[in-house]
Amino acid sequence: MNPELDLTLRRVIRAPRARVWDAWTDPESLAQWWLPAPVRCLVDKLEIRPGGAFVTRMSEDGVEFVPHLNACFLVVDERARLVFTTALDSDWRPAAAAPVAMTAEITLRDHPDGTDYHVLVRHGDPSARARHEELGFADGWGTVTGQLAAFAERLVGNRT
Repeated sequence: MNPELDLTLRRVIRAPRARVWDAWTDPESLAQWWLPAPVRCLVDKLEIRPGGAFVTRMSEDGVEFVPHLNACFLVVDERARLVFTTALDSDWRPAAAAPVAMTAEITLRDHPDGTDYHVLVRHGDPSARARHEELGFADGWGTVTGQLAAFAERLVGNRT
């Protein structure tokens, strides 16, 4: 990690790694936690493979959905790691990603209490990192990580 270019978040999710992975890789599950509530999410494309599309839309009123994310996966290590970027869109075209271009790496590791969940978001320069932090990286990614944890932990509770 380069503290001048990267932002990070780590949390222990009290659910097995397979449940957290499934929450990330199943479109219906992802739509339930990917955006901070009460914003609603539609997953248009979720192709879990290197080069696969990752496209979502969002709605504040539940009626009109606008673009949210148009990205592509770079790395997919089954139940261990997802890496996606907004520097390329879902058609592999260079993107003018708004508000900032980033590459996000999601790492899942076993933990005695469930899953060690780590997010590392890389930026191209210090100003992009600062802009992302100013826009609320900690609150936004922190909120959706909390929602992911609640979703995955609820699934565990329903199966025991």
